[in-house]
Amino acid sequence: MTRPIALTCGEPAGIGPEIAAKLASEAGPDLPFFFLGAPEHLPAGTAVALINHPSEAAMAAAHGLPVLPHEIPGPARPGQPDPAQAPGVVSAIARAVEMAQNGTVAGLCTLPIHKKALIDGADFAYPGHTEFLAALAGVERVVMMLACDSLRVVPATIHIPLFRVPEALTAEGLEATIRITHAALIRDFGISTPRIAIAGLNPHAGEDGAMGSEEQTLITPLLNQLRAEGMQLIGPLSADTMFHAAARQGYDAAIAMYHDQALIPIKTIDFAGGVNVTLGLPFIRTSPDHGTAFDIAGTGRADPTSTRAALRMALRMAEARGTP
Repeated sequence: MTRPIALTCGEPAGIGPEIAAKLASEAGPDLPFFFLGAPEHLPAGTAVALINHPSEAAMAAAHGLPVLPHEIPGPARPGQPDPAQAPGVVSAIARAVEMAQNGTVAGLCTLPIHKKALIDGADFAYPGHTEFLAALAGVERVVMMLACDSLRVVPATIHIPLFRVPEALTAEGLEATIRITHAALIRDFGISTPRIAIAGLNPHAGEDGAMGSEEQTLITPLLNQLRAEGMQLIGPLSADTMFHAAARQGYDAAIAMYHDQALIPIKTIDFAGGVNVTLGLPFIRTSPDHGTAFDIAGTGRADPTSTRAALRMALRMAEARGTP
């Protein structure tokens, strides 16, 4: 029997509960998952099938959305986060991680959190979900991948101002990103010999030093070192020509040097269906590539496409690891 994916509740005032309810009709043997959160936070009228253990999720889906109750006191008010609920949100994530680590679930898919509410209500000490999961797993470094059917892309630096990127981009950090991505493509995506394209930092990949030197002094020497170990690395490439359809056929994943260089292509190619994957964890974690969307919470307009894709990707990753 395929173990289910734990879908953590995220911010109760966001679109997470509505998305979970919209996916209820798809839960079952082909998409085994359960909602981990407070049943009363789901939209009114949601058919709920309470479970006592994740193993009950697939059968319970015939009667509604499988829900493993997790106490988060107080009502969910769409668009109005309540810091008093933060401890419950945080403990739901920790509970899902524990289930993933002990093999009760195949992995976790996390609905979006609201960091300010967690800071205000639970003294949350992490920049976001990813860093908290790494701390729970005891992992020093993890990597964020954005993925859809036609592109996997990893930013080497993430949420920092653009002028900070050159100083943040180090050979040590880039090497770790490449190694974690390479290992994950083998373990989580079943690609025995991954091909990884590496973007340059500067326009035209520096154009032989005319537009910047980082390609010559940092990126190329590192790639040559890793190629000598047998890695199939392409680049550094000019970022403006590496993401069109024909170019994407030549690699299994791309590593970009900064946030927008990575996220603009994937959000252009598949805005609704992109998935956030955390690489380097001992368990599987995916999430939809969007936030809490307070502006539309409670209106019925939330699009479940990205969460659906995230659940399906988590299941495929479990199959690749041989742990469905």
